[in-house]
Amino acid sequence: MKKKKTYGEVYALGQYISMSAHKARRVIDQIRGRSYEETLLLLALMPYRACYPILKLVNSAAANASHNMRFNEESLVISKAEVNEGTTVKKLKTRARGRSSPIRRPTCHIRIVLQNTSFDEFEEDFFSLKKDAWIKKNKYKDMTYHDMYNSEGLWDKK
Repeated sequence: MKKKKTYGEVYALGQYISMSAHKARRVIDQIRGRSYEETLLLLALMPYRACYPILKLVNSAAANASHNMRFNEESLVISKAEVNEGTTVKKLKTRARGRSSPIRRPTCHIRIVLQNTSFDEFEEDFFSLKKDAWIKKNKYKDMTYHDMYNSEGLWDKK
C-alpha cells in the first residue's frame, strides 16, 4: 500500500542509535504533540541520556523544515515521534575459567515528524485565490440567483 504524501510535514530519521528503544520512548512520550520551542526547553532540562540524540534529531528536522520547505520555526509542532527497535550488537566478554558471557548492545531508530501549524491558513488562502482566478477567467462573472417562486411572477427563460 502506498503512503499518502502529506504536505506541511517534514521529518528527520536517526538510525542505529546505541540505546534501548524503551529508554528512548520514555523521552519521546514527553515531547509528542508539543511545539518546537517547548521541546527544545524540555530536552535541555531532562536528566536522561536519550535526550541528546533526540535533541539533535529535532534540530535536524527543524533545519529541514526551514531550509527545504521554508517553514517558520515558531509554527512547528511535533506531530509524530516514534521509536523502533534496531539491530542488537552481540559480543562475548571473557570470564574466569575460560568461560564467556554474552553482551547485548541494543540499538534503535527514531523518527521525528514536524508539522507546520500555519499551513492550514496557507491552504485556505491558496484555494480562495484559485476560486477567484476561476471566476475572473469565466465569462459569466455575474452569477445572480433567480427565484422562480417570487411574488413578482414566474421567471421566464429568454
